[in-house]
Amino acid sequence: MKFSKIIIWALLLTFVLVFSGQASAADVLHAYTALDTNEAKIYIEAFEKDTGIKMEWVRMSAGEVLTRLRAEANNPQVSLWFGGPSPEYIAADNFGLLTPYESPVGKSFLTPSQKDPDNMWTGFYFGGIAFASNTELFKEMGMEYPTSWADLLKPEFEGKISIAYPYTSGTSYTVLSTLVQLMGEDEAFDYWEKLNENIHHYNKSGSACVTQVGLGEVAIGLSFSHDVVKKGPAAGYPVALTFPSEGTGYEIGAMALIKGGKEPELAKKFIDWMLSADAQELMKAWFRIPLNPEAEIVEGAVPASEIDLIEFDAVWAGNNKERLIEIWRDRIGQ
Repeated sequence: MKFSKIIIWALLLTFVLVFSGQASAADVLHAYTALDTNEAKIYIEAFEKDTGIKMEWVRMSAGEVLTRLRAEANNPQVSLWFGGPSPEYIAADNFGLLTPYESPVGKSFLTPSQKDPDNMWTGFYFGGIAFASNTELFKEMGMEYPTSWADLLKPEFEGKISIAYPYTSGTSYTVLSTLVQLMGEDEAFDYWEKLNENIHHYNKSGSACVTQVGLGEVAIGLSFSHDVVKKGPAAGYPVALTFPSEGTGYEIGAMALIKGGKEPELAKKFIDWMLSADAQELMKAWFRIPLNPEAEIVEGAVPASEIDLIEFDAVWAGNNKERLIEIWRDRIGQ
């Protein structure tokens, strides 16, 4: 009898241990990210190490994330969207795809322009739109690097510029909405039609053009400044960084909870963690500008104070995305 009881207790203990292990294994956060795959790994692996929460994630451009979330609206597959310009999140909110969360960590330092007024999305970094130029090709051409939007229309640059599709890339949509806000709608689309004559090809990802510039496939790329630095000179490529003198747009990179996501508490923990000074300092590896004032900025990163910025209206950009993209596709034929 005693031996039987021991066996029973052993089986019960095994059941409890197995069950507990399954419960622990259930702590998995599913996410989409618009950050570069190699960059996303930095934060995700650190988060897993710090919290014990595992993540399963897929990388797509911001426009592709928005399209995927709309398709999955009735059956969400993730609980967190991590990275990408805030206008993409504003558009997502207009489709009813997000759910609010105000992080207690960011409450003390995030400004009104760095988060949604209803807490539908939370910002965590800044980046300005910039030009990437291949220094060797420019030396061969005997030309100066572009320092204005007008420079990109020079006939010498025919077939020598690369940029992403604004409907797949949050980076490129930031360029489009910047031009509209800077020039006016009709003038901006007239400008892009002329620019299109100098485009060698369009990419799906906003940062892909920087590598193409570095390899000499094109002479100029348009991307965010942190991507230009990280994938250009910091990677050993002959790439120079410049900004348009007329003024440039920028992003507040964001993250948000997905409406109907199955792991909202885990997603909240990630947002809180990502806003901490320690997590924000991990962005030094990618030359991003953190929003937490206690986080150190790495040398080579370009803060807002060093860029001529337009009064970029991210809310307007998000609310007008569908309309502007429709016009762009009609006028440019891509």
